[in-house]
Amino acid sequence: MNYLDLEHLTAIDPVAYQTQHPFPYVNPEGILHPEAHLKLVENLPPIELFTKIEGKKRSYGQKPHNRYVLEYEDGLPLPAPWQEFINELREGTYRTILCRLMGVPDLELRFHWHWATRGDSVSPHCDARRKVGSHIFYLNTADEWDSAWGGETLVLDDGGKNFSHGSAPEFEDFTSEVHAKALGNWSFIFTRRGDSWHGVKEITCPEGHFRKIFIAVFDKPGPLHRISRLFG
Repeated sequence: MNYLDLEHLTAIDPVAYQTQHPFPYVNPEGILHPEAHLKLVENLPPIELFTKIEGKKRSYGQKPHNRYVLEYEDGLPLPAPWQEFINELREGTYRTILCRLMGVPDLELRFHWHWATRGDSVSPHCDARRKVGSHIFYLNTADEWDSAWGGETLVLDDGGKNFSHGSAPEFEDFTSEVHAKALGNWSFIFTRRGDSWHGVKEITCPEGHFRKIFIAVFDKPGPLHRISRLFG
């Protein structure tokens, strides 16, 4: 089966995207075919494959991003639908469309899953310089997640304060925030810039529930960026 609705993805206007305020982003519904999204949600990688990251020191004094993390690598024992989906992302068409959207000649793809639970949060940050951008696919559905628990990616506007990307502002330091829709077959695409502040406020779900996302990360091509990703 085809997982991506390439017609829907191609229909995103690059000019409108690149001139979005406060930085380039879009929060579309239905980039995955409905049956494909359901198939992925029903066949998630088991938590046993994940590594729990907790209390890891971040640059610039930003608060730790506690979560369960699974980094994709060839040979990972994934459920078949997930390997099929990743194969489709790597075929080339997806990368070509994202290059056009972001206005770059090329990019490199890598993938990871993040599961977050009660008390976890993602402090305001702009992402590393090696990144071109990211595409977050949301994997929670209304039958197992209450939107009151949080989990939405927040687009943060500094209102012209021009915070350095190498700083650690709090959510309340920003002038405004936009909550991305994150329940069901929605996704969030954004370009990394020095002002691309985003984060996730503390999750309040009951124990045993997880905020679940899959991220296609777009890196600048080249061996130096691959080295910085491994050792930076």
